[in-house]
Amino acid sequence: MTTRMNNKTGKKQKIISERAEKLSPSGIRKFFDMLADMEDVISLGVGEPDYATPWHISEAAVKSLEKGYTMYTSNSGMPELRELTSKYLKEKYGIDYKAYGEILMTVGVSEALDLAMRAIINPGDEVIMTDPHYVAYDSCVILAEGKPVMVPTFQKNNFEVEAKDIEAKITDKTKAILIGFPSNPTGAVMPRQKLLDIAALAKKYNLMVISDEIYARLTYDGEHTCFASLPGVRENTILLGGFSKAYAMTGWRIGYAVATEEIIAAMTKIHQYTIMSAPTPAQVAAIEALKNGESDVVEMVEDYNRRRKFIVKGLNEIGLPCFEPKGAFYAFPSITPTGMTSEEFSERLLKEEKVAVVPGSAFGKCGEGYVRCCYATSLAEIEEALKRMGRFVKGHRRR
Repeated sequence: MTTRMNNKTGKKQKIISERAEKLSPSGIRKFFDMLADMEDVISLGVGEPDYATPWHISEAAVKSLEKGYTMYTSNSGMPELRELTSKYLKEKYGIDYKAYGEILMTVGVSEALDLAMRAIINPGDEVIMTDPHYVAYDSCVILAEGKPVMVPTFQKNNFEVEAKDIEAKITDKTKAILIGFPSNPTGAVMPRQKLLDIAALAKKYNLMVISDEIYARLTYDGEHTCFASLPGVRENTILLGGFSKAYAMTGWRIGYAVATEEIIAAMTKIHQYTIMSAPTPAQVAAIEALKNGESDVVEMVEDYNRRRKFIVKGLNEIGLPCFEPKGAFYAFPSITPTGMTSEEFSERLLKEEKVAVVPGSAFGKCGEGYVRCCYATSLAEIEEALKRMGRFVKGHRRR
């Protein structure tokens, strides 16, 4: 049933909202649904660590439950967690944000992104973002009744975005620039100078910049540049971060947003009515992660780096050209030698060789011709996946 009759007016009304109708189903979820009943599948599709959360982090939450600490927290999050987050940002990136008023704990970065959009976007406002990009970016803009505007990025430029290309998309309706580096799906990392160029652009046109830095700690060559640490951008920046990737805490659903008091107050009002507060046990776990989890992060990042080098080398050897990702835990090889579309390649690879990857087209038009391979799985699984993919590519190479 797509419509209903209004008994007062006698007119038909759509049941589903226009906002919901504009959303496309997740291109990632489609492939998870396909492999649900398959056996012996090697998944390079799920964007999460294969590590269990370090036990001392989980144990802190378990102990809090044993003590009966299961009540709501402050809407903004536990004071200790906000204080530790403030301290972490200061020590790691040299940025000063007040624990009380400028930091909001959220249900993962996904909620933080949604709140940011709904807090600053009016109907018709435009948000500029890169293509390819994480699947939720354009959807969150649409749900806020804004308009996503794409800036293409390309492998020949390491999937980095240039300020001049962003500037070419700016109109009188532009409200914000949304960036996410290290990038999901490409693994690209932005050089500091290019971020400075974007910062200058934001100040020139008085635009907001929403910087999704959930993969900040997963940077392999050089140091990550936190956008909020650049000179003169504090008033124009909403920084999004969290614990899912670096601390292997995806299922805990705990993230944060950092911005000026005015912006955080607006985001908190929406958060109050939709979420109330982030889960208490997850906040306790995040406190332990910030206090004692640094060595775990270092160990996992070193392991991901070994896997990164292994999978990129392997993909190139089997005939799928792959640039070297500098961050996150994704390889983004070109599948053009097969002559298939991204979706066709992914579906046939899954059915014929039982290897799950995500079609690049799920991440935007510029993702067509690529697939996303998550290397946050064991070297043994990656090695076997490469063997199967090599066999598949050999059998389907375009002649």
